[in-house]
Amino acid sequence: MTRDDLKAFCASLPQTTHVVQWGNSDVYKVGGKLFAVLGMGGTSNAVTFKVTHLAYEILSDSPGLRPAPYLASRGMKWIQQYDEPGLSDDSLRDHIRASYDMAVEKLTKKLRAELAL
Repeated sequence: MTRDDLKAFCASLPQTTHVVQWGNSDVYKVGGKLFAVLGMGGTSNAVTFKVTHLAYEILSDSPGLRPAPYLASRGMKWIQQYDEPGLSDDSLRDHIRASYDMAVEKLTKKLRAELAL
């Protein structure tokens, strides 16, 4: 999946906002909560996303994946796909969507209602 494909997918999720920060990384948020970063860690094709504790344990040792620099070092459960083989396109989309869903769950009920989520 190309970076443009990933950008289009992230942008297609409801109420997503996009900013460019952290050295030209594409940062995607919902309700101000981060759910995906494209191009972080010095690799333009890197994709970083939040995962559950179980997914973190499984994915951290998978080829092409690693605990996300900066985020995982602070105790957060974030994974970065930085190299081949990584995840299949479908699996990557599923993990990004799960990261989005976790961000939505952290929003207040009031904000979710305002955003119609």
